Amino acid sequence: MSFQITLKPSELRYSADESTTVLQGALDAGLMLPYGCRDGACGSCKGRVLEGEVDHGRSPESTLPVAERETGFALFCCAKPQSDLVLEVRDVRRITDIPIKKLPCRVQTIERAADDVIVLTLKLPANDQFRFLAGQYVDFLLMGGKRRSFSIANAPERSGELELHIRLVEGGEFTSHVFNAMKERDILRFEGPLGSFYLRENEKPIVMVAGGTGFAPMKGLVEHMIANETRRPVTLYWGARDRAGLYQYEVAAAWAEQLPGFKFVPVISDNVPEGWNGRTGLVHHAAMADYPDMSGVQAYVCGAPVMVDAARADFTSLCGLPQDEFFADSFTFAAA
Repeated sequence: MSFQITLKPSELRYSADESTTVLQGALDAGLMLPYGCRDGACGSCKGRVLEGEVDHGRSPESTLPVAERETGFALFCCAKPQSDLVLEVRDVRRITDIPIKKLPCRVQTIERAADDVIVLTLKLPANDQFRFLAGQYVDFLLMGGKRRSFSIANAPERSGELELHIRLVEGGEFTSHVFNAMKERDILRFEGPLGSFYLRENEKPIVMVAGGTGFAPMKGLVEHMIANETRRPVTLYWGARDRAGLYQYEVAAAWAEQLPGFKFVPVISDNVPEGWNGRTGLVHHAAMADYPDMSGVQAYVCGAPVMVDAARADFTSLCGLPQDEFFADSFTFAAA
């Protein structure tokens, strides 16, 4: 049975049946709601159901607590309509603006940036333009219908290629292949661009918080701002367990000379090296120490789900960040 779904305040409408998630129904109809991981881990697609009933499906309580469900919230990547719905979704784009494509690509360079991080550069087809927004991601299409998602680490202004930062996952079939068997000129297939992690046009100062390879989409955002001569103040907090985890430290430090108002704050949580003069502890705590009042900023957060969840909770409840000014990309990792 098909149900009508109405989005407020845009008044856009589409249909989805009871076996299709709210998010997938929107994507099928050419509408992009906010989303990230598509499996309930990141919370980027969380929104309020104003009218109607949904089946919450596999929505995890860590991302959608019972109290939020009872007040009408749902994860649109997991929720399926059980009736006609009216949803509150303030950020809606039409997919036709930037179409999602399935394309081949060729491995151009494989750079070992750290013991457990490879920077992969992919050459795109010359005869098929691939457009994306800084901060979005792509899915590699693997055998057996499997997919692996990686954020694009370069800005759209760097045309013809994609840069991805790939961390070795213990037991990870695809990342093990990247580290041990992949060669330059290998051919891969991917789908993209995906996700709603991109820069919102605004004049507010930006607080970026990245954990590990969560630095990748931040790199794309900053490079995009440099290319477009953005003048918004930006502070990037990049956290890692040790100094090696800040695998492109010099790249981030150099942005202060290229982007007025940019500040880089590296943070090490565990193995602090002798002579380290930077910050220590949890990376989002460093941001909170500098921005105890976040009521007038936008926050962009990327990394492991536990870090993203902690930042969302603390920034909104302790620092006054408006819920709709928190934008996140939560990295989930797949082992064999």
